[in-house]
Amino acid sequence: MSYPEKCAAMNGRVDKAELIAKLQSLQGLTDGERGELIRLLRTHKKYGLVWEDKPEDVEERLRDELPVLREVKERAILAPSHGGGQGDAPNHILIEGDNLEALTALSYTHEGKVDVIYIDPPYNTGNKDFVYNDSFVDSEDSYRHSKWLSFMNKRLKIAKRLLSDKGVIFISIDDNEQAQLKLLCDEVFNRSNFQGHIHWRRRHNQPNDKTKMIGLVAEHILVYSKNAIALKEFGVGKIPLTANFTNPDNDPRGPWASKPWKTGSDQGGSRYVIVSPKGDSFDEEWMGDNNTYEELLADKRIYFPNNGHGLPRKKYYQSEREEEGQCATNWWPHEQFGHNQGANDLITGILGTKNMFSNPKPIELLKGILRIANISKDNTILDFFAGSGTTLHATMQLNAEDGGHRQCILVTNNENGICENVTYERNKRVINGYTTPKGVKVPGLKDNSLRYYRTDFISRDRTQRNMRELVSAATDMLCIKEDLYTEQERFGRYKVNPQLMRYFSDGRKHMLVVYREEIVDELAKEIASMDFGMAAPSSSEGVGGRLKIYIFSPGRYAFDDNFFEVQDKVQLIALPAAIYDAYQKVLPRRREKILPLAKEEESKNPTEGVGGEENHLE
Repeated sequence: MSYPEKCAAMNGRVDKAELIAKLQSLQGLTDGERGELIRLLRTHKKYGLVWEDKPEDVEERLRDELPVLREVKERAILAPSHGGGQGDAPNHILIEGDNLEALTALSYTHEGKVDVIYIDPPYNTGNKDFVYNDSFVDSEDSYRHSKWLSFMNKRLKIAKRLLSDKGVIFISIDDNEQAQLKLLCDEVFNRSNFQGHIHWRRRHNQPNDKTKMIGLVAEHILVYSKNAIALKEFGVGKIPLTANFTNPDNDPRGPWASKPWKTGSDQGGSRYVIVSPKGDSFDEEWMGDNNTYEELLADKRIYFPNNGHGLPRKKYYQSEREEEGQCATNWWPHEQFGHNQGANDLITGILGTKNMFSNPKPIELLKGILRIANISKDNTILDFFAGSGTTLHATMQLNAEDGGHRQCILVTNNENGICENVTYERNKRVINGYTTPKGVKVPGLKDNSLRYYRTDFISRDRTQRNMRELVSAATDMLCIKEDLYTEQERFGRYKVNPQLMRYFSDGRKHMLVVYREEIVDELAKEIASMDFGMAAPSSSEGVGGRLKIYIFSPGRYAFDDNFFEVQDKVQLIALPAAIYDAYQKVLPRRREKILPLAKEEESKNPTEGVGGEENHLE
């Protein structure tokens, strides 16, 4: 026996590799049981957050069915057209359904594409705020924390996949689960990507609960990046300057603030003597050189406080600095970032009824988050605990203020009609305009489109019928994925038959969804005579020169040979293989079936199931 083996034996330790080998050869276990035992052995940890995983009803459903998103077209709110191109109003998405189902669908449409995630999950207070498998979790439930952690873990893992490399996630929480959430996020996102812990004062008044030692006025917002290095390289946004700009000397250049000219020897400044207007001499290490100082002095950008006796200070003007902003701190006061009462008043004014939603987040808070998340004005934003829909409202308001083109995706269930009557109705009124109960008319943010979707399901069994149904049902998801919704009635010379194909084009992007593979040769011939804007033929995203073709294929072959003559005009994607690949990364394992189903036979008639239409384009 080797020395390490002797030590292990003396200490009573078990070699994991040896134990796993024994489990793999152990008789009497199913593959599923053996796999679960090995997984538990490998994931055992000595330090960190440990909880007992609790399965959800929705998770069990996803073992047998695949989620898709179907548009509720009568609820679409469409902005006036700007004539196509980059100037179009942003398309925002509202998804009604369990957020685990919706996140799974988004793993296909938006993996690596979301720049900012904000969520306000249930805080698990035990006071009927957290529903697990259709039942409220109360404070006496011995598995209360395990249920909440299982619930959050599944969703955060998919959320991480959705984030872009420069993406950031913000999570609101209170004291009930703050400590557990921090440890969970350290595992999911890696603690090296922890960006900060914001303390937001949500109450504007002082609590007076004499039964408590400490009154609660603040909540927590944990902030993690997908990739801290990429985020640093890209840069982060800033909040508006909070410096106290004044103009006590009536400077014609406007209000100003100041900072000391002296900074210390670590700044690499030069040594020289400064004499104040009152004759005081200052001989220390100074920032910059003497020439710079003299130029600033001549420009009246150096002043001496204390009636001319104080150390010199440099002026900086509000007009020069307001665009640059400043780094956010981890203390967010209600005066700048809003409070619960103000948020309640706002939603009451929009919906015209009190108590439609408890404790919505203020729009100022979400605008602050969106500003610091990163500096791009065309971010994709996701909130999968959408609640009253403040995140979308803040997105549209911020776009109106700075000319941005941010797009927002909201997800919420429809428990007690929240999605239809609060989330959707609120943002519908924000877009169209509304009148408050006090008679104040608020103009609409009309330069926005909002589309409404519901989750639906297709069997996970990979029969020909189910695969064709999945491709047909996934067309609405493809529109979301490509951000392309303008459907055309003709493709080249042919009138589109929606049982064979559908064609979408806004003049800039082009997408063809082919349901029947028998028509590919005719399509290829037609594409040869068509122009998709060949100014940028190298594009691979269906923009400026290429037609993106999603085509049904029983396997992974996307009929490249059939489109060989027009390969410079098209990008081919085989479906449903691309969807299966994305879902495979996030779906729970399927249940083992003792009796396998008989293989479904394909009809010998290639047009069966398409209304008896002949299988060609004419």
